[in-house]
Amino acid sequence: MDNYNPLSVEFDKGIGSWLIDVHGERYLDALSGIAVCGLGHSHPSISKVIAEQSANLIHTSNIYRIPLQEKLAEKLVGHSGMDNVFFCNSGAEANEAAIKLARLHAHEQKITNPVILVMHNSFHGRTMATISATGSPKAHQGFEPLLSGFKHIAFNDIEALKSSVNTIENIVAIMVEPIQGEGGIVIPNKNYLKTIRSICDKNNLLMIVDEVQTGMCRTGKWFAFQHEKILPDIMTIAKALGNGVPIGACLARGKSAKFFQAGSHGSTFGGNPLASSVALEVVNILETNKIDKHAAELGSYFLENFKKSLEGVRGVADIRGKGLMMAIELEKNCPDLAEKALNNKLLINVTSGNVIRLLPPLIMTKQEADQVVSILTDTLKKYLL
Repeated sequence: MDNYNPLSVEFDKGIGSWLIDVHGERYLDALSGIAVCGLGHSHPSISKVIAEQSANLIHTSNIYRIPLQEKLAEKLVGHSGMDNVFFCNSGAEANEAAIKLARLHAHEQKITNPVILVMHNSFHGRTMATISATGSPKAHQGFEPLLSGFKHIAFNDIEALKSSVNTIENIVAIMVEPIQGEGGIVIPNKNYLKTIRSICDKNNLLMIVDEVQTGMCRTGKWFAFQHEKILPDIMTIAKALGNGVPIGACLARGKSAKFFQAGSHGSTFGGNPLASSVALEVVNILETNKIDKHAAELGSYFLENFKKSLEGVRGVADIRGKGLMMAIELEKNCPDLAEKALNNKLLINVTSGNVIRLLPPLIMTKQEADQVVSILTDTLKKYLL
């Protein structure tokens, strides 16, 4: 079906921060499969785990215990401060689970028409529930009527949030991305999440944090909410958890962790032995190599060098980021810029029309970062002439 519009390149192989096309040309990857391949391409330890586990056991279903899934859950709980985990196959499915937990919370409160506050410009997935939660009219187009039970408010606007909580009936949860990814790498003010946490505590609301893009060390912490030293009630992750092998997870704590009972929710493939073994190896590599600290340091290095190299370049509106989740915002839309960069053997992405989104592998070196800055700077200077 014609729901994608791929660039004219076919990749045959990958190694570390590089992809190689069918003609043997090398491309520096500053997108990592949209924040998926955090440990780069063809990581030897992950390739070994995939081979060994696939030769041993791929799938049994959750009718039976899966020890690797249980070990993975223990690791994720330890790093996040949550109590337990539901495994699925994607970020959208993880967010579906979070929404269902909020509905169960509502029914426990005998609220029959629950409302979840969500943000304009947000992105939570493309299923009917998650697209309804997503704050993008473009994403909604053609799929109406949307699922009821969501109220969109301005992101990074505490007064709008307080006003909504005071005036809208039957609110049961607030769902938010710590940094809006698809929305253009929009970083909220300091203490934004901390204030949401306080509002939720005062009003018996669940705080749901969508860390599908920000999680797994991307922002310089294991999870982006940890920059503000809070704990959400529910958190969702996916993307980098499997480094390319599909897996998602919905983590919860406190009463939220007890809402799902046997038979109330499930997934045929979720957390199967293959996916769990790979994700467990991903977590082990992130731990052993202190990737969270590397992402924080390299992200600062990137931003410093982009600001130097693009200083005074007309048409550049802003350069921002947290860890290795970065953006260069332009003053005009740049629909063909990703193709221009591709021609210069660099992989980037443009989101929100005018925002260059950079999500390089977390294992990228400073030398490779210098190459990204150099290629993109040259591309931009020619593009903005």
